[in-house]
Amino acid sequence: MLQPYRCLGETSRQRGRVLRTGVRLAVDVGSVRLGVARCDRGGRLASPLQMIPRGRGDLDAIAALAEADEAIEIVVGLPVGLSGREGRAAAGARTFAAALARRVAPVPVRLVDERFTTVLAHDALRHGGSDSRGRRPKVDSAAAALLLQGALDAERSTGQPAGELVGAATGGGT
Repeated sequence: MLQPYRCLGETSRQRGRVLRTGVRLAVDVGSVRLGVARCDRGGRLASPLQMIPRGRGDLDAIAALAEADEAIEIVVGLPVGLSGREGRAAAGARTFAAALARRVAPVPVRLVDERFTTVLAHDALRHGGSDSRGRRPKVDSAAAALLLQGALDAERSTGQPAGELVGAATGGGT
């Protein structure tokens, strides 16, 4: 029998919500690298997984990770500005997410607001003792882990998957 995940401070309205079980992946889309994170099968804890160089074969690499882990969905970070507006980076993330959705179908791909994840990842790695050169290859996967943890926490509190569904179910784009 599935047991609800409970945490300190939850309200009685939140109790009894059951988080979908299964591994989820998250991708932090950068211009040079893709940071990838995964969560445990219980959907409780996100961890950095790896960095994938941007370019030829990057979609195949993510698809292979999703297949190996039998991922139930992939979350892609949507870089929205503080004002809530989407710029060039968000358009690039949307394009990447649409291509990924086509590549990994029928696994759902969702776009989730990633404000502050890279900044928080840099800060956490700096506090962990990494110098700026040592942080560079780790920051993208750490940012993906923060993105995924936020999506898991949002699903846990609302009972609904976080973000915006991408792909065939939404016409291949937004």
